[in-house]
Amino acid sequence: QVHLVESGGGLVQPGGSLRLSCQASGFSLAPYAIGWLRQAPGKEREAVSCIDSGDGEVYYVDSVKGRFTISRDNAANTVYLQMNNLKPEDTAVYYCVADSRYDYLVATLGTGAMQPWGRGTPVTVSS
Repeated sequence: QVHLVESGGGLVQPGGSLRLSCQASGFSLAPYAIGWLRQAPGKEREAVSCIDSGDGEVYYVDSVKGRFTISRDNAANTVYLQMNNLKPEDTAVYYCVADSRYDYLVATLGTGAMQPWGRGTPVTVSS
């Protein structure tokens, strides 16, 4: 079976850091662009970041630029999202998705056209 499993979320104080992981099982992540999206309670889904398969082109939503870093380790079949200087507004469940088309992923990540694959990992930023 093909799965993406998110992990690494938790409770952190404002200004703190977390590293989320998106690990694939049943297939290789290497040929795919990977995206992270998030959904906060009572709010619409929001694109966070994407990374392309080949040259490593990346995308970030404006609200996380300079704070979040997406990276991939194809040998580990995992994509990471390093989140620094976390803010209360980053509180959400974070999901990862995969698609062979990077531009399509960037365009659709925060829309209903791109559905999360897994259960997500919750991030709570609170003092």
